[in-house]
Amino acid sequence: MEGEMKGTRIILGFFALAVLIFSAYVVLRTVPIDDCGENGTGLACIELPPGFSIDYYAENVEGARSMALSPNGTLFVGSRGEGRVYAVLDKDRDNKADDVIVLAEGLNMPNGVAFRNGSLYVAEISRVIRYDDIEARLENPPEPVVVNDNFPSDRSHGWKYIKFGPDGKLYVPVGMPCNICNPEDERYGTIMQMEPDGSQLEIFARGIRNTVGFAWHPETEELWFTDNGRDWLGDDLPPDELNRAPEPGMNFGFPYCHGEDIPDPEFGELRNCSEFTPPEVELGPHVAALGMTFYTGTMFPEEYRNQIFIAEHGSWNRKIPIGYRVTLVRLENGTPVSYEPFAYGWLQGFADWGRPVDVLVMPDGALLVSDDSNNAIYRISYS
Repeated sequence: MEGEMKGTRIILGFFALAVLIFSAYVVLRTVPIDDCGENGTGLACIELPPGFSIDYYAENVEGARSMALSPNGTLFVGSRGEGRVYAVLDKDRDNKADDVIVLAEGLNMPNGVAFRNGSLYVAEISRVIRYDDIEARLENPPEPVVVNDNFPSDRSHGWKYIKFGPDGKLYVPVGMPCNICNPEDERYGTIMQMEPDGSQLEIFARGIRNTVGFAWHPETEELWFTDNGRDWLGDDLPPDELNRAPEPGMNFGFPYCHGEDIPDPEFGELRNCSEFTPPEVELGPHVAALGMTFYTGTMFPEEYRNQIFIAEHGSWNRKIPIGYRVTLVRLENGTPVSYEPFAYGWLQGFADWGRPVDVLVMPDGALLVSDDSNNAIYRISYS
């Protein structure tokens, strides 16, 4: 009897310890959104430079990822695991969305969206589709037209960011189907380009592990893009990258080299880092730099004109989390001179309550930031 009671006490002790550990985990991973202020929105947590403020532009946009704006002001938003594409409408032009419409669902990771001549382009894993005359049929979208379905079907780094360049072509990246590998299919690890009808698909740049954000300099029209570095080289290696591709045919080194001159332990002996184009900026290690844009508005002070904003989604396997913010890369004469936080506070200690994905400049000069963790789109303004 005494042995049975002792065994019971041991079991109860282990159970109590398990409850304690789980409770500690919950405390570390959960931040009550009103911890930073009295308004209970969590936005009081966000630190911004003096004169800037942040508010919700839209809520309940489940899994909000990449964004594209039509000339009429319709904001189109992709998602990833949710399989949905949204139209977000600010009907009364008060800088807050009135309606969120699900345009499509059941798609295969429709992360990327782009708008051209009345048509919405959506990138799934292995294809790009198009919804014609979409703004006239938001409540009853037409069946999509397949623009091009000649992309790999790998889900690992298979979700895509798409955008039309100054040359009128649609740019579509193909991420590496791995953490680190060197596949024979030359489409992997590239940014590709094609005509709006899907023809003339070709490789524009190579040696890119996984870019989920790019933009063209408003004056030089040179392509700049973010790139996510590989995992499992430690907490501080390698850096994510901000790259520049002023012409086609450039190679940025993956899988042989990372950052400016870090040979890969598996593939680095095969090539020399001097053979490849180094990044313009080494970003934080594992920050998951995604969407980026050049600031072309007039609302922010002049010092922000043509500077680069980057959405950093945040690390997933670093001992001390990093990212979960919007950063600013300052340029002088087209050359980066600094890399600094601009909006941060979605990460509180070890706990995050939001993860920025994409950034977009509105016609009035405000900056929109999507967040697939908090299912929201924020509006950053200056006064």
